[in-house]
Amino acid sequence: MTTTATPLTLDQVKVGDTLPELSHDVTATTVILGALASRDWRPMHHDYKFAVERQGVQDIFLNTPNQGAWFERYLTDWTGPTGRIGRVVFRMTSPVFPGDTMVYNATVTGVETDEHGCGWVKLDVSLTVDGKPKTTCEARVAVPTAADDNPWDRRGERWAP
Repeated sequence: MTTTATPLTLDQVKVGDTLPELSHDVTATTVILGALASRDWRPMHHDYKFAVERQGVQDIFLNTPNQGAWFERYLTDWTGPTGRIGRVVFRMTSPVFPGDTMVYNATVTGVETDEHGCGWVKLDVSLTVDGKPKTTCEARVAVPTAADDNPWDRRGERWAP
């Protein structure tokens, strides 16, 4: 998946739309750099022996902020630079390990304009590995209502995520 060349506008989205899939092969570097970037020094995210012997899992695994960053990337790749995430809530059910291929998919579940004129898209997003759900997510993303609108310009009362 690549970033949208022309910013997405609300009139281009409807309930039931599916987003293009994003696939990424997870390596130990993916796991460790994500933990490092979020200052998560817990050893299960960089120390194989600790993860296996103390945590009882097969390998080091992605931490929560790393998964959150991947969800954000997936959503903003779709919206383009004027998409603004209002809310992301996700539930991790199984770890993601080096050697896994993460696959992100999403379906639009709602499209609306709020009382301040901000356009919103609600999405159900999933991270799967080998077709098995690992993390599910509900997201609310602001997108422009027209070519001259930009959710990033909204402040104060005009921004109600």
